Amino acid sequence: MFARPEYEWIERQHIVSWLQLRWQQLTTWLDRLSEQHPLSFNLVLALGVLALLVLLVHIGYVVLRIVRPAVRTGTAASAVTGGKIMDAAAHLALAEQLARGGRYTEALAHRFMAVLLELDRRKALRFHVSKTPAEYIGEVRLDDSGRASFTTLVAALYRHLFGAVPCDETEYAAFGAAAQELARGPHVVPA
Repeated sequence: MFARPEYEWIERQHIVSWLQLRWQQLTTWLDRLSEQHPLSFNLVLALGVLALLVLLVHIGYVVLRIVRPAVRTGTAASAVTGGKIMDAAAHLALAEQLARGGRYTEALAHRFMAVLLELDRRKALRFHVSKTPAEYIGEVRLDDSGRASFTTLVAALYRHLFGAVPCDETEYAAFGAAAQELARGPHVVPA
């Protein structure tokens, strides 16, 4: 019967009481320091204020670095790459340049961005920099054939770009043809 928790006569220390005790010890130490060594107290106080100012400046800098890119992302119909705002034609040109250099996987990503921006221009979807390619599958307004083609493009993009499956020239050419047919074709369903 005396083994139950309510009969346990050991005083438990809670975190709040521990913090209160430490705070009281700190204030007592500071009071003693100010009475016995005023110069040392002033030095400790100055160092504490300086540390607080440095901390506040650092927090402000970090917040500014986090918020600043959101301010200059541009319009919904553009994408930011390397600090430059690019439209569908620029992504398409960059994709072709990368493909000529044999960098087909990177070219796929820019080719897909060109498709997204073109479909956004045609009001088949709403482009946003933070969306993943798979998120567009559920929202794209295309007919059944166009939706199947778009899903195939997303699957190929994921397989090569995120799955690290090598992409060669023929796969890039097939991706490009499907992307061009989808971007220019009559698959967009009116809203």
